[in-house]
Parts: sequence; C-alpha cells; structure tokens
Amino acid sequence: MTVKEIKEKLTKKAIVFETGGKRPTGELLESWIGSVRWQQEGESIPKDKSENNMIPIATIFLKDLPFLPLELSGIELVTIFMSKDIWDNLISDDLSPWFCIRTYHSLEQLVPCKYQTDMIKPFPLIPQMVENDYPCWDGGGIPEEIEDIILQLETTEGIDYFDDICENIYAQHKVGGYPAFCQSGYSFGNGYEFVMQISSDAKALFQIVDSGKFYFSYNSQKSDWKVYCDFY
Repeated sequence: MTVKEIKEKLTKKAIVFETGGKRPTGELLESWIGSVRWQQEGESIPKDKSENNMIPIATIFLKDLPFLPLELSGIELVTIFMSKDIWDNLISDDLSPWFCIRTYHSLEQLVPCKYQTDMIKPFPLIPQMVENDYPCWDGGGIPEEIEDIILQLETTEGIDYFDDICENIYAQHKVGGYPAFCQSGYSFGNGYEFVMQISSDAKALFQIVDSGKFYFSYNSQKSDWKVYCDFY
C-alpha cells in the first residue's frame, strides 16, 4: 500500500465550527456554543440528579449541513446540557449520566428559548465542511493493519505519519471526522460511533480543565449517547 492509498483510506469529511465572526441572527439553523436557543413546546431546562438546572452547552443544527455522519441521519437538531457535577466525575469512562442530549428529527413545532450560562460566553458557530480530517496516531482510529503498514514504511522508506500522511487533525468543535484526542485513544464500545466533539474554546471562555474536549458517540440502533472527556 502506497502513501497515497493510505491517505485515501484514512481521510474523512467533517463539519468544523468557527466560534463567532458574524452578527447573530437568532434564526433557525444558527448553531451556538454556550447557549441553547430552541426546544419543543412544553420542554424546559433539564435538571440533573441533584435537581439543579443543567448548564446549556451547545445548539448544533444538522439540517442542511453539507455532510453528516451516517449515524446522525434523520436528526436535524441536537441540543446539549451538562450538570455542574461533571467536574467531579471527569475520570468516568462514560459521562453521559451528567449530560442531557436532546435530538430533534424535525424542526417543526420548535419554539425559541434562551438558556445561557455564566461559565461560557455565547457565540454563534459558523459551519464549514472539510475533507481532510485524519486520526491521531495513538489510538485515534487507524485500523491495526494500516498502522502496521505505516510502521513498515517508516522503517523502509523513512516516512513520518505526521509529515507525509496526516494533513489535519481538527481540534475545534466539529461533527463527523475523528476525535482529536489529547491523550491516547479510547474505544466507545460496540455499536457506538464518534459523531461530535465540543472543545475548550478560548473565545467563548470555555475551558475543559487544560484544553480538554468532550467526545460524543452515538448508537443509532438504541438512540443512545456516550460521552468521554480527556485533557492535557
């Protein structure tokens, strides 16, 4: 297998989000960090196990994006809330008990809301499609057989994964692509595929310990989420 063939095997599309950079519109299809702007009539801000209001983290519209992971097909909006108790539980392998992730298969019957938090400065998120997201080397999603070929090429031809194969590892908020792990990789489990990432964001004043990230995986058969976190 050549370097070109390896690149073709590994590269993935993703939607990456730029924080801010335009005047907010407040309209449907506008994604946000630090604010949840839409809900179904009758919904209210979710509460955690301690009966405290959860923290609004993001509004991510999937409808009309130029790319979506197969697992998210049919979902048009995702809103994400988090319990403040999460900071005491970050070493858990699955942080989903400290999240409320609402998915909407239609934008009809949505009503505006404005849930915000003092811990994040809210900004619109501007989506952009990329076609060259690559996995981290250490457990980031490279199949074992391809990893063996890369190691062989490093020995025989002097190539380097990051110099000659990997084009970009997108570390910002994104949908699709690969998880941009801070530490060594993590397996989300059978049936669960990585679909989304929320990252520390200097502009939004959102810091997950030390430049950390939340990684969201989804099991479309069970309509179930898992969440993992790592940081430097």
